[in-house]
Amino acid sequence: MLLTEMEELSKNLNALEKFLSTLPEKALNLGVRVLIAAVLFFIGVKVIKFIRKITKKSLERANVEVGVVQFLDALIKILLYIVLIIMIAGNFGFDAASIVALLGSAGVTIGLALQGSLSNLAGGVLILLLKPFRVGDYIIESGHGNEGFVKEIGIFYTKLMTGDNKVVVLPNGGLANASIINASESKTRRVDLMVGISYNNDIETAKNAIREVIAEDADALQGEPVSVFVDSLGDSSVNIGIRFYCENAKYWDVRWRVLENVKTALDNAGIEIPYPQVTVHSAGQD
Repeated sequence: MLLTEMEELSKNLNALEKFLSTLPEKALNLGVRVLIAAVLFFIGVKVIKFIRKITKKSLERANVEVGVVQFLDALIKILLYIVLIIMIAGNFGFDAASIVALLGSAGVTIGLALQGSLSNLAGGVLILLLKPFRVGDYIIESGHGNEGFVKEIGIFYTKLMTGDNKVVVLPNGGLANASIINASESKTRRVDLMVGISYNNDIETAKNAIREVIAEDADALQGEPVSVFVDSLGDSSVNIGIRFYCENAKYWDVRWRVLENVKTALDNAGIEIPYPQVTVHSAGQD
């Protein structure tokens, strides 16, 4: 019994001695592999940046749309980093086929857990294929009423820049299924204004004053239809509708300027822009 225990102890000591004797070599090999992995990662990052830069320039020289360039750049970045991770894992002795199989299984699991992200990816592809809008277009989406200039079309999200320089991030999945108003699709855009005048004022005088403002504005397109008309009879005012066209890029400046000039012209013509009024009659009095 004692002899057996002594033999077992001797075997354990021999195994420990063998492990300790090979430990420096194993540590050295691990250190070398870690160093190689670090070098591979550093070089790989540089190579990925270089490939993305060359690809981006080639696409731009081919006059590919900015949105497509942004989308492909993000996709290439993800794919190249996956390849880099496989290479680094292979340096540590992992089989590339096993890593790919593992990534595939993980991809299915993650895909089921992140169905919304896959929907956003599919939405991004649809946006690039169907082209309801492009980078630089001014759009209004029906879902939440967000509007602004399209700044970037990414893999999963589209970024809008609002008029007050706020960035709105919209999921591509919802954006692809929403109704979208693209205000930049045409080179010209119609300006719609509404001005109320008093019932005591002459309608033709007011309309002529408004027409003169539009005719004198340098950015109002005179070759396009200009309409000044009575739109409705309100509780306190006669509402005059104003419609004319301008270049799309100048829309907001023209709208604000013409609206201000209309107010000035109506004041000069003696036309009153009324505010809501209530006439009260007391019972028992004439």
